[in-house]
Amino acid sequence: MFAIPNFLSLLMSSVPFRFFCIVTVLCNSFQNSEGGLYVCMNTFLGFGREHVERHYRKTGQCVYVHLKRHVIEKVPGASGGALPKRRNVKLFLDLETNGDLNNDDFEYEDEAKLVIFPDHYEIPLPNIEELPALVTIACDAVLSSKSPYRKQDPDSWEEELQVSKHAKTLVQIDNGVRIPPSGWKCSKCDLRENLWLNLTDGSVLCGKWFFDGSGGNGHALEYYKEMGYPLAVKLGTITPDGADVYSFDEEEAVLDPHIAKHLAHFGIDMLQMHATENGLRDNDIKPRVSEWEVIQESGAKLKPMYGPGYTGMKNLGNSCYLSAVMQAIFSIPEFQRAYVGNLPRIYDYSPLDPTQDFNTQMTKLGHGLLSGQYSKPPMKSELIEQVMKEEHKPQHNGISPRMFKALVSKGHLEFASNRQQDAQEFFLHLINLVERNHIGSENPSDVFRFLVEERTQCCQSRKVRYTERVDYLMQLPVAMEAATNKDELIAYELKRREAEAARRPPPELIRAKIPFSACLQAFSEPENVDDFWSSALQAKSAGVKTSRFASFPEYLVVQIKKFTFGLDWIPQKLDVSVDMPDLLDINHLRAKGLQLGEEELPDIAPPIIIPDDPRAPDIDESSAMQLAEMGFPLEACRKAVYYTGNMGAEVAFNWIIAHMEEPDFAEPLAIPGCGGVTSAGAAGLGAIGLDNQPPEEMVALLTSMGFQRNVAIQALRATNNNLEHALDWIFSHPEPEEESESASDVMDMENNANANILAEAGSEGPRVKDGSGRYELFGFISHMGTSTMSGHYVCHLKKEGRWVIYNDLKVCASERPPKDLGYIYFYHRIPS
Repeated sequence: MFAIPNFLSLLMSSVPFRFFCIVTVLCNSFQNSEGGLYVCMNTFLGFGREHVERHYRKTGQCVYVHLKRHVIEKVPGASGGALPKRRNVKLFLDLETNGDLNNDDFEYEDEAKLVIFPDHYEIPLPNIEELPALVTIACDAVLSSKSPYRKQDPDSWEEELQVSKHAKTLVQIDNGVRIPPSGWKCSKCDLRENLWLNLTDGSVLCGKWFFDGSGGNGHALEYYKEMGYPLAVKLGTITPDGADVYSFDEEEAVLDPHIAKHLAHFGIDMLQMHATENGLRDNDIKPRVSEWEVIQESGAKLKPMYGPGYTGMKNLGNSCYLSAVMQAIFSIPEFQRAYVGNLPRIYDYSPLDPTQDFNTQMTKLGHGLLSGQYSKPPMKSELIEQVMKEEHKPQHNGISPRMFKALVSKGHLEFASNRQQDAQEFFLHLINLVERNHIGSENPSDVFRFLVEERTQCCQSRKVRYTERVDYLMQLPVAMEAATNKDELIAYELKRREAEAARRPPPELIRAKIPFSACLQAFSEPENVDDFWSSALQAKSAGVKTSRFASFPEYLVVQIKKFTFGLDWIPQKLDVSVDMPDLLDINHLRAKGLQLGEEELPDIAPPIIIPDDPRAPDIDESSAMQLAEMGFPLEACRKAVYYTGNMGAEVAFNWIIAHMEEPDFAEPLAIPGCGGVTSAGAAGLGAIGLDNQPPEEMVALLTSMGFQRNVAIQALRATNNNLEHALDWIFSHPEPEEESESASDVMDMENNANANILAEAGSEGPRVKDGSGRYELFGFISHMGTSTMSGHYVCHLKKEGRWVIYNDLKVCASERPPKDLGYIYFYHRIPS
């Protein structure tokens, strides 16, 4: 029997088999690594060959299972299939295969060994005869383990679809039905969304009603119960690669291997079909000018790019928002230096569980994108072979951000889900994490931070108040009234309605053309302040507010506010073209402070109205009823209004969409420990007990606006968790009060990284990198789809003097970068 060092710890760690999992911690893929993967038998974390020595030196753990996959060319004449045949089916069952090698020419051979450090003593596995039973069981558990992400978040993993039992024997009625390419409508009602084509007789019927008010009247299911025709395909999901098929008999989504033939029966050519952005409607087949084709540069033969900085990222299922933001982030030198430049130090000082360390995972992701190890061009021999077979397909190996996404979305209900998200919200979320976790004085997010001067004027007394706040991006409204092609838009809308009524293909899309100067002008114009309380009048009055830059950032992020709400409260996007400039000068927006002749408003805080019952929540019942009329539970609506600070039904609707899957969604609102404030003088943090912790969502909302976390908590406590009053409180208390011992106790409860950030701010205020307001465009993120809850994101970056498109795993030289259709733009300062 072998004498294994650290044998006792190995035996002890072999007990809880149900927790075994393999996590590749410091490298992005073991498949592309010649050294394979080393799994620590104490922590069950996986390391590449270049990092296992570091882990051994740091922890002293010396027993590892070495996993290695060999890609072998099949012998001519060997049997094959659509997927490679594995010779050792027990090994690595839950690890992803290399999609570039999923063809009939290759197969996998998996190899496993038990390795003892520091001498690299190897024991082949399996080895039942010579290894102790517990060691053998432990090794088998590792080799057959499931992905930890599948365990932690099973709902976000799609079940593997099964072939329908009706697919092969489906009888299709030859009734002459032909399905047009557009203008679909339910044959039993007037609905034009969530439509399903019955594959037996060609009936087009609506699906079930959805929680958000969309969907249908369930006529497709009723028709199955009446006729017994089992299979239906969802219109709008048909592409050359397949379609969404549902079996009413089997009551689940299924695969139909004969879908092309079944669709051809009704005159549908799969090769000519395109999926819609949200999968719910495809009444309008996208013409050549659709944003999907323009933004992704479809139809052009784009040249693949390889090497450092040209690495793609795998889409994990609606994770393109994350990929697009991270590609832009790691194109910035300050982020490259902070993480990848400090890789040895960050890895050496990472905690024992690096999967939960933000800096480690940022470094791992950045190294994967910038090293070039996961973006290698195919060998010349492979290209020649592909050309000879007339099946040349560019290889896009790339990396998978699964571990990174699991960490940065931890505790965040929206980002932790498998739904599409807003790239702008994720950008701010990421900056918040960088702020909380930066090491020492080096904070790469400093390059985005700037100060905004807000000038508020009382219209009656004409007195003014100047305040400053921190921000990280410039939000520009879309000035629709300034469209330069209004006549064309009116004519297009008339033609579109006529085509829809006649069930004809829609006319070629005409997109509103908005001058960038109009958006910039709309940003700088005064806006009315709702419920403005004038300290000069000691009463509510009309007020206007203008915003200017108190400092200009090193990197300016500009968001075009394309998303709005329709009459049905469903988020919608303005499909517009904005002529974004390559060179941008906003020096004229520099703040000037209090001007000669202006008189400041008195520094008097507005009175705080305390309800008779201090524990009674302040809820705008009219907004709650407005949401309830849309079909949501009343108690859920009241919670939504409360947790969004009574900021209206529109904001509360977003909260509902994000939280409706929670088990207590419809439960009555419960506010534990909501102790009231008896006077304005008790607003200091030290006067409030620890049981009055404000809701974390409201704190996060205020911190996302640029306020410090301790100030946000202090303001919410002082105003009984009323978000609107909290904002007034912050602006009326520009100088933070000295924290008492109780406040220090509260800070001790916060994350250490948060405490570092607050301590750094001190009396000097936020750190900014002020300079000239002249910028040059170097990147933009574009969104395709009708709302932030659906669609797809891609990123364009200017590197080495040319534009490059990053579309998930695909990284190619851009031929026609659609700069006018972007959503978030990245500018860097031009040195003066």
